[in-house]
Amino acid sequence: MTRTVQGANVLITGAAAGMGRMYAERAVAEHAASVTLWDRDAPALARTADELGAVSRGRSRVQSYVVDVGDLGAIAKTAQRVRREVGNPDVLINNAGIVRGNRYFWETDNGEDTRPTMQVNALAPMYITREFIPGMIANAYRASRIVNIASAAGTLANPRMAVYAASKAALIGWSESLRLELEQADHGNVKVTTVTPSYISTGMFAGAKGPTLTPVLDPEFVVDRVWKAMLAGTPLVELPWSVGLSRALRGLLPTRVFDRVVGDGFGVYRSMERFTGRD
Repeated sequence: MTRTVQGANVLITGAAAGMGRMYAERAVAEHAASVTLWDRDAPALARTADELGAVSRGRSRVQSYVVDVGDLGAIAKTAQRVRREVGNPDVLINNAGIVRGNRYFWETDNGEDTRPTMQVNALAPMYITREFIPGMIANAYRASRIVNIASAAGTLANPRMAVYAASKAALIGWSESLRLELEQADHGNVKVTTVTPSYISTGMFAGAKGPTLTPVLDPEFVVDRVWKAMLAGTPLVELPWSVGLSRALRGLLPTRVFDRVVGDGFGVYRSMERFTGRD
């Protein structure tokens, strides 16, 4: 799987639109055996499945499942259907995510903000992966990939997105631990890629301002980099390069110095002041 997903079963969450759809388009273009789409937006999911099915011309089986991954109970039921109707995925891209922003933590609501953010961003990837990873491990002679789309927000604190940052920090910690566990247990056929991009111009972070040295990213660029890293089994993708620099400086500088130089000086701590997000 170093060059293509041809012949592989690919499953993507949050696949009805945006970058999730772009990953699905790449899988179809490379003639994956099956491309399984998960999303909670039934009309958009149906359109995407129909359009990708037409493009594939039968070379890839495009299958869609309406599922809200924030409903953790629905994950097991849907995963069981996928295993029965399509087969266990060789490639799992945990792409679905939500953001609640432009409010201080004490202005958020536990039920409307904190719970769904943690369920979708942190718990759902764990639940979904737990459903499919036994099949990946069991098929030891077949290459498998797990991609977890996290965020640079999970590596650096940022005002007005406390819960989102917490959810992505949890995702990063779990994803990296899973990678190490697979290596330690000698399951080398299953490789995990953790992705920590800064803001991407998909509409999800509309209004957010990219800090100094950290431009808002083009989604096509991100998809291309993530796809190549996934195929190669690259452990970590940080986009742009300044995300890695900021992470290194956070480890080197005293907290108050980092706050002044990077947080305030580079504009990281003001990047969410005009955030609006999707309507």
